[in-house]
Amino acid sequence: MVHTTILVFVFLFAICIGSFLNVVILRLPERQSLVTPPSHCPKCNYRLRWFDNIPLLSYVMLGGKCRKCREPISVQYPLIELMTGVLGLACYMHFGLTPAMIVFFIFCAILLAVTFIDIPYQIIPNSISIPGIIIGVTASFFVPEMRWQDSVIGAVAGFLIIFLTAYGYWFLTKREGIGMGDAKLLALLGAFLGWQAIPFIMIASSIQGLLFFFLGLAFGLVKKAPPLPDPDEELQPAPPDGQEISVRHAAIPFGPFLALSGLEFLFFGRFILDLMTGWGG
Repeated sequence: MVHTTILVFVFLFAICIGSFLNVVILRLPERQSLVTPPSHCPKCNYRLRWFDNIPLLSYVMLGGKCRKCREPISVQYPLIELMTGVLGLACYMHFGLTPAMIVFFIFCAILLAVTFIDIPYQIIPNSISIPGIIIGVTASFFVPEMRWQDSVIGAVAGFLIIFLTAYGYWFLTKREGIGMGDAKLLALLGAFLGWQAIPFIMIASSIQGLLFFFLGLAFGLVKKAPPLPDPDEELQPAPPDGQEISVRHAAIPFGPFLALSGLEFLFFGRFILDLMTGWGG
């Protein structure tokens, strides 16, 4: 009975955090205040009443439409709330009611916000990644499941791996490849998960990113971007819509795949490390 009560409380608390994440995802990339104005319909500016803003429940009661203008409400709102609730339960089941549960739930919330900002905007705000790195490293001094040495090395190594890769790519091609937002995100992942997670995250995120790219091309989900002009050649017009482009010119944010791989390592890290150790001999 007590266990069930805790599960319900954790889920309800987590979906409330998910409701706040929706505000962060919507407003932060637009440089809007997270506090004012109060929650409102983005289409008719109708100010939401408290009963219009109950996580998950209000969406169902309103039939997925604004109470005033009856325009559809994005399914992203209840999706974020539900995903946050599920991740909250996963953290409780994995860590129990411990400081580690709180720290890694914060970690999961950060990754959700980063993912759903990076997908449409292709940016990872410093206002999320840098405080996240600080939280991860600081927590490693107090949470028994973390080691500060692993956290510090993970943060530094995570940043340097992508920074050096991006610089090397630019040096060879004079094109921007992976961004510094991804470098700071990998530093954040290393701060929370330790340097041991970095090899898996790099491999898994690359494989999953490529898989999404090819599936996206097959089903028309990948946004195509024209190649950047060669500085030594005359400016060429952008390719017409529908023209195939190469992998290196596809506009695919890498952050969501780094975040997904980080979550996979968080909940299956021991199994993953045992598997990688076994492969290593």
